[in-house]
Order: sequence, then C-alpha cells, then structure tokens
Amino acid sequence: MAAKSLASCIFCKIIKGEIPSFKLLETELSYSFLDIGPLSKGHALVIPKHHTEKMHELPDEYLADVMPIAKKIALAQGAENYNILQNNGRLAHQIVDHVHFHVIPKPNAEEGLGVGWPSQTLSKEEMQAIFDDLKGKL
Repeated sequence: MAAKSLASCIFCKIIKGEIPSFKLLETELSYSFLDIGPLSKGHALVIPKHHTEKMHELPDEYLADVMPIAKKIALAQGAENYNILQNNGRLAHQIVDHVHFHVIPKPNAEEGLGVGWPSQTLSKEEMQAIFDDLKGKL
C-alpha cells in the first residue's frame, strides 16, 4: 500500500526530511527518532509513514512494522523497565494527529512516564453485558 502524507503534519514533514530529527531507524513503512521533549533519556517515537490520526485507521502492514522497531529501540535503550505508549484522540492525550508510538525508558521512580490508573469496580452483570457486546462485535 502506498504511504499517505499530509502537508501540514509535523511528523509527515519529519519523514520527508523537511524538519530535522535524530533518526534512529527507518524502514519502508516506519520512521523512528528521539523525542525532542523526552520524559527520560532515550525517549523515542516510532511513526508509520502512512498519515492517519488514529490507530484503528492505520493499515495493518504498518502496525506490523512498528512493533519490531519499538522492541529494537527498547533493547537498545537498555532499560529493564519501559513503557510503550500510543494515544488516540484528545481525551486520550494525543497531541499530534498522526499515529505514533512512544518508547519511554523508566530508569527510576522520578524519570519516565508517570501513570495513574483509576480502576473501576463493575458487577458481574455489568461485566457480562460488556463481554457480550464486545464479543458480538468481534
């Protein structure tokens, strides 16, 4: 599938070389580079070369290419602990409207990604209804 780009997108401009970056790895389908606003040393981004805003819009071959790159970067970072982060939409904290994956080393409690996890308690009946709905759509 041919890559799709958007002229006004900062990540598309980075892929095309119009904006400089600290490129780590590049394949036919993906591009990776250091984040310029890192949460820890080595924080990197992996972006598909196909412009789309949300992950569910991205063709599967691009998704299949991204994860091995994220794995290579995580190994190269040498951190025992790390996060792979991907956000979809403003409410989910997406800032750049181009699918991207963060590879963030977590060397200690102070550096890296800080995450809150506001878990909920659902009844067995609520869980069953959610399960039935999702299972039916899959």
